[in-house]
Amino acid sequence: MSDRRPYLAANWKMNKTPAESDAFFERFLGEIGGLDDRDIVVCPPFTSLADAVDRCRRSPVRIAAQNMHEAESGAFTGEVSAPMLSAIGVEAVVLGHSERRALFAETDEALARKVPVALAAGLEPILCVGESEAQRDAGETESVLRRQVEADLAGVGDAELASVVIAYEPIWAIGTGKTATPDLAEEAVAHIRALIGERDPAAAAAIRILYGGSVKPDNAAELLGRGEIDGALVGGASLEPADFLAICRAA
Repeated sequence: MSDRRPYLAANWKMNKTPAESDAFFERFLGEIGGLDDRDIVVCPPFTSLADAVDRCRRSPVRIAAQNMHEAESGAFTGEVSAPMLSAIGVEAVVLGHSERRALFAETDEALARKVPVALAAGLEPILCVGESEAQRDAGETESVLRRQVEADLAGVGDAELASVVIAYEPIWAIGTGKTATPDLAEEAVAHIRALIGERDPAAAAAIRILYGGSVKPDNAAELLGRGEIDGALVGGASLEPADFLAICRAA
């Protein structure tokens, strides 16, 4: 049994107004007792971040952003910087989600710049990696994960590797209702851990690697019961307090 602290993250994507966010926390925080032994992180849209930080200030829940720009400031319309997030009390940031890669042309080169910037600002990066269905069918899963992990963490020193959280998200399982079997998920997570181990064995033992991809209350226990899987990055099922709470309790 790993002594790594379980990590559960709720990625709300482009959902919930500030009022809806507040209603979620009203219910969720009232029922979160007994979960102090795990990290619980909620990633609201930008418009709800400040209110969410205030709402969760005296709770075990930490707040993360869903993206950030690598520059501290500048002519980047529509972007948000690490210092802006830190200034309002945000503690973590999702980077490289497959939707950002596929829909907004985010590259490994950009992520190689973003991850060190997040760490320098005191933000915990939640770095997403994963293969498409075509890549898995072609037997390319391991090579895709190697390329992403090596490129995205190229600017992170070995001493800081364990400060990154990695989320393995097979693209074919995100928002599709498909879920990787526990065996497939654990196999991919173990491969990612081995890649970190090639750089630093101590970091590989300490780094937390999550599974993401149609995680729901009815499959969470089976996935999160695997020794290599340290938690979950949850999408749609995190929008309902009772569902996300059930997933958190399954870890």
